[in-house]
Amino acid sequence: MASETAAVRARRTGGKAAAETAPVRPRDAEKTKAAILRAARDEFCEDGFNGARVDAIADRAKANKRLLYHYFGNKEALYQAVLLDAYQEIRRGERELHISQYDPVEAVDRIIRFTFRHFLANPWFPRLLSVENLQNARFLKKIRNVEEIRSPIVGELQEIVKRGHAEGLFRTDVDPMQLYISIISLCYFYVSNMATLSVVFGKDLSQFALIQEREAQAVQMVVDYLRTRR
Repeated sequence: MASETAAVRARRTGGKAAAETAPVRPRDAEKTKAAILRAARDEFCEDGFNGARVDAIADRAKANKRLLYHYFGNKEALYQAVLLDAYQEIRRGERELHISQYDPVEAVDRIIRFTFRHFLANPWFPRLLSVENLQNARFLKKIRNVEEIRSPIVGELQEIVKRGHAEGLFRTDVDPMQLYISIISLCYFYVSNMATLSVVFGKDLSQFALIQEREAQAVQMVVDYLRTRR
């Protein structure tokens, strides 16, 4: 009986040790990394880079702090990973637009609506950009592959304007980079300043009707500019 009990104990002990030393499954690892990234994003957006705490990020993610360091190295590297992930997300969406298949006016319309709706659906993104701008883009400059954060839309806008001019629709003296900055500005400002603008104008700018109106006006302003003759 004693030997039988010892065998059972050995199996239990061995099983526990195996569980403790077993490597994290790839699927579980990816889930954990994604949870840490989301938690870090929320923490950085709320408290900025300097105010964010690794302990708070681990708590939000319900993850072991040692795993956080294992996957990302340190707080700065984690913040850079959050930045890169945010840019990659919007760039994926831009590439999925397949803008070249549309006529010039509809192509511009789709770019503006996508950009506006991306900011609206991800209000953390404007906040994250504000955090990084307060850092003077210190961490964005350290991202090795700059192509991952550059928008494919700039080059596509150049082709859209050329097609629009060839069809007698658009002016020619358009800098695609400046045009893209104007589009971002029209979309970004409304979302990032919605709370303060609602107080200033005494209207809840998060109302669906007002959001639709703002989106439509952004499209009209850009298209009217492109149609202006010089």
